[in-house]
Formats: sequence, C-alpha cells, structure tokens
Amino acid sequence: MPPSQRHPTLYQSYGERSEHPSLTPLATYLLRLIHIKKTNLCVSADVSTTSELLQLAEDVGDEICVLKTHCDIVKDFSDKTMKRLTETAKRKRFVIFEDRKFGDIGNTVQQQYLSGPLSIVRWAPIVNAHIFPGPAIITALSEAAQKAIAAYNTSVQTDISASPAASAVGGDNDSVHTNDEMEVDDSASVEEEPPEYDDRQGRKHSVVSVSTTISTKTEAMSPQPALRATLSRGSTEEEDTDETEDPEVALEELGPVPFYRSLLLLAQMSSKDNFFSPEYTEACVKHARSNKNFVMGFIAQRSLNSERDDNFITMTPGVQLQAGGDALGQQYNTPRKVIGEAGSDVIIVGRGVLGASDRRRAAHEYRRQGWKAYEERLRAGRRGR
Repeated sequence: MPPSQRHPTLYQSYGERSEHPSLTPLATYLLRLIHIKKTNLCVSADVSTTSELLQLAEDVGDEICVLKTHCDIVKDFSDKTMKRLTETAKRKRFVIFEDRKFGDIGNTVQQQYLSGPLSIVRWAPIVNAHIFPGPAIITALSEAAQKAIAAYNTSVQTDISASPAASAVGGDNDSVHTNDEMEVDDSASVEEEPPEYDDRQGRKHSVVSVSTTISTKTEAMSPQPALRATLSRGSTEEEDTDETEDPEVALEELGPVPFYRSLLLLAQMSSKDNFFSPEYTEACVKHARSNKNFVMGFIAQRSLNSERDDNFITMTPGVQLQAGGDALGQQYNTPRKVIGEAGSDVIIVGRGVLGASDRRRAAHEYRRQGWKAYEERLRAGRRGR
C-alpha cells in the first residue's frame, strides 16, 4: 500500500499515539513505556516451572515491554509465582500479558478470570479472548475487570497489637498484627485501648490496640505524568525521544503500571491453515470499536487500524530473525516484515529467545531489529505524507 494511503498511526511515534483521547489508561501507559524504553519486544514465556519463569523474566526484563505468560502450563504456579513475577515486572519495567485466550460463555469466563488457583485478574494487566462465543464475552470480562479494580482501590486494613500482662509472659511483650482486605465504599478509623493499670493489683494489664482503617486507593489509578514535548513532537529522523534525557529518569516519572485491565482480541493467527476468515477479523475490529474502554487492540498479523479514530495496539506472534516455519504449522516472519511492512506495534518472540544459549543477548537483538524496523517505518511514512 502506498505510504499516502496508509493509516496515520503507521507514521506516528508511540509517544504521539499515547496522547490519543480514546485510549484506556493501560494502553496509554504501554505506548509511553515502549516509547521511553525503546523496545517493542514481547517475549513469550513458554516454560513449565516457576523457577524457569522467574529466571526468564530476570534475563530478558530489561529488553522487553511485555512478557507473555501461559500460567496454565506452569506446574507449580501459586501465589508466590504471582507475587515474585509482579515484583520483577515492576523492577524491570514491563507489562504482563497472560495469553489465556478466553473463549466460552460469559459466566464461565468470568470465573476463569476472577477465581480458581490462577486468579488471573489479580496479576495480569492484559489478557486476550476469542469472540466466537459472541461479543458478550467482552462484556463479561470487562465486568469482571471492573470488580477487581473496585476491590483493589477500596480496602479495609485492620491492625491489632497486644501487650500481655508481665506476670503472664514473664516480663516479655508480644505483639500480633493482622490485616484483612475487602471491598468497601466509606472511610473510617477506630482505635480502642483498655485501661493500662489496675491499682488494686498493682500490676499492668494487657493493653490491646485495635486500629481499623477503611480507605480508598487513588495513586495507582491516577493519571500518568503529563507528556513532555519530546514524547509528542513530530520528527523525520530517529529523534522521537530526547537523546539527552536519561531514560531511567523518564521511566521513574512514568511510574508503575496502573491497576487497570485491558483486553486483546484474537483477530488473526500465525498458524498455517487457521480458520480466522476475513469476516471474523472484521467482526473483531467492529466489536473492538464498540468497546474502546476495555479493548486495547488485537493479536493479529498486521495493523487493523483503518478508520480515522482507530488507535488499536497490534501484537504479532510468530516472529524470528529468519522467515520460515515448523512441523506443527507455525509460520515465522521477520521483525522488519511484521513492524515495517505489516504495521504491527509489538513483536512476540518465543523460541527465538527461549532456545538461545544467551537469552538476554538474543532478546537484545530482537529488540534492536524491532526498533530499527519501527524507525524505518516512521521515516518512510513521513516522507510519503
């Protein structure tokens, strides 16, 4: 397609696109993260143990914008896995995408998303889904996400500390602290302290302090830092970020991933002879446009932005440095083809990194190639405007 006929998002920087008013907070954050960190690489964590998952996150975290997980193949997946993975994501500054591929009736997908041993909504900001059950699957997942966000932003914390009588514990003081969380919609604080002394006995009684705080969290959902000119300015060269600016400072100002949840629709696949027809793909786009407050984009082989106000993020799997395929029908395209020619935003790489002897070095090379393809696309697009 001639550059003059291509969609505007193909020659806008990630920073420029992050200013689009229709984006979800998470989509805004991801585009800014990609722009500042200068990586459009997602690594697919197709591993089977917690230790492998955490080690991979550690190895490639500095090189990626997104880590794609398959928690249902991790044999020992647990709360510990969730906690340590989210800690690594925060420290290494990437977003977690659980490749769950929801595809069932509304009530079932809500339960799969909210509960069970995986509790995906608690730790994965991004998930994906098929729409073959019908567009109600989007509504069902969105409702579940809103419940999780409300529960996160409103909590009850109870602290109980007790100092037992000296005669009962031989002069030592013990303390007990408990914390509980639940969804509430008010704010209050209660403190109670029994009398400390009994003059008739001449000894100190137990002192129990109960403090209950009901609060609403706002910091995680607050707007991200305002964009500076270096994020939104136009450019015809490779100057979409200020080279004199310290990326670590910019990332610190960007802050943590907001506690928000977004959905990618599976609009196309990279496997040979799949049944994703053009009509199905178009239906995905149609329903994405109707649910912009939750749907951030697509898993697809090319950008699906076509209408003027479209600003969906496209992530493309099946990427390797050399084009080809495997014996199970997977077809591979290069970063240059996926980003530069097809107009995708994020390359998803699995075996190209997992099978490397030095995973960090491999991830760095994919990052370099993906970013180079993006810069070339910007230059080509802007020359054709």
